[in-house]
Amino acid sequence: MDVLREPEWRARERAHADRVDAATAGHRARRVDGAKHPVEDFLFTYYANSVTALRRWHPGAGVGLDEAAGTERASWRYHRADRRVVTVDLDAYLAERGTRVATIRRLLAATLDRPGQFGCFGLHEWAMVHRLDQGGVRHPDWPLRLGAAATDRVVETHQLACSHVDAFRFFTPTSRPLNALQPTRDQQVALEQPGCLHAGMDCYKWAYQLVPFVPSELVMDGFDLARDIRVLDMRASPYELSALGYPAIPIETREGKAEYVEAQRAFSVRSQDLRRRLLDATAAALAASAV
Repeated sequence: MDVLREPEWRARERAHADRVDAATAGHRARRVDGAKHPVEDFLFTYYANSVTALRRWHPGAGVGLDEAAGTERASWRYHRADRRVVTVDLDAYLAERGTRVATIRRLLAATLDRPGQFGCFGLHEWAMVHRLDQGGVRHPDWPLRLGAAATDRVVETHQLACSHVDAFRFFTPTSRPLNALQPTRDQQVALEQPGCLHAGMDCYKWAYQLVPFVPSELVMDGFDLARDIRVLDMRASPYELSALGYPAIPIETREGKAEYVEAQRAFSVRSQDLRRRLLDATAAALAASAV
């Protein structure tokens, strides 16, 4: 076990809190005002991780914090104190969460080993508004860039190829039969692929679900990735969001498709790196537990 002296872990704790505060400042201000944001709110409405939980720093399994036994950390779930040092209680964590760890690792490993597919062009967001009136779309305060009829034509004249079960479940009833795949939860490990924007954003979910097994720096790297991908996701969506500073990527055109795929490939590289780091961190923690 690596044991961090108190000045060192206190500095990392403060640095993490400062990083979270900077990344969530806009969301926290909007929460006070009751304002909504169609891009950034996604990280707190779709994903079930609060700012408070995100702000709590964990060094990960196999790392002890010296002089932490007298702090609140000693009473945190899945933690234990041994004299002055507080560590993650690996046995307690794996007794309750071992099956979930194995499930997440299986999905990450399968996705990591699979080639990316880059022909979806972000049409999942278009399929989510197919044949709906403005009042029925997910972001009714923001107009459709091409209008309803032209948006429907884009969906109907392109090949839908969404492989992500949690994106597909938001397709409208009229767009679901148009998708080349009909992904289900049971098929997720077989279908998830690294070119998918939603699979990339979900790296954040897998990271925070593995807390305190993995270090919080990994969780924040996942948060930053999800936030950046969400911007591309909504720039390529049918919504007109230029007033918020998000110029559209017109995926209905050849030039827009090329711009989208270039960004999609870059995010695939970042998401694969994060998957690899999550697998390495969990493998190291599992090995420590086995010892």
